[in-house]
Amino acid sequence: MSTFHLQIVTPDGGFFDGEAERVSVRTIDGEAAVLGNHIPYVTALGTGEARVVVDGQTRRAAASGGMLAVTPGHVRVVATTFEWAEDIDVERAKRAKEDAEQRIQNAKDPHELQLAKARLSRAQVRLNVAKR
Repeated sequence: MSTFHLQIVTPDGGFFDGEAERVSVRTIDGEAAVLGNHIPYVTALGTGEARVVVDGQTRRAAASGGMLAVTPGHVRVVATTFEWAEDIDVERAKRAKEDAEQRIQNAKDPHELQLAKARLSRAQVRLNVAKR
C-alpha cells in the first residue's frame, strides 16, 4: 500500500511524525479519509475519532478542532486537541461530561449553551474512543 508523510501537531506539541498508510478524521462536513497519492485538500476539523494506520496497525484518537491539509506526499493534521485512546483519562472525561451536562442545564444565554454543548461533545468523543 502506498504511504505518505504524516504530521499530527497540537498547540502542546507533536503527536506523530512519520510514514502512514491512511488517516481518517472527522471534519466539519463529515468523515474524511486520506490514502497515499490523495489530491491536494484542505478542510477544517470537527470533533470526533481519528484513526491512523501505520504498518497495517490502526491507532485511534480523540481529536477536536483545527485543520487537515493534504499536499503531494504530505499530510498535516493541526488539531486543537488530539489524544491517543490509550492516553485518555477516563475518570477526567467522565467528570468533564458531567460538568458539561450541568452547564447545559444552567445555561443563561445561547452562547453559554453552545459552549457547554461543545464541551459535552468533546467529553463524549473521549469516552467513546477510550471504551473501544
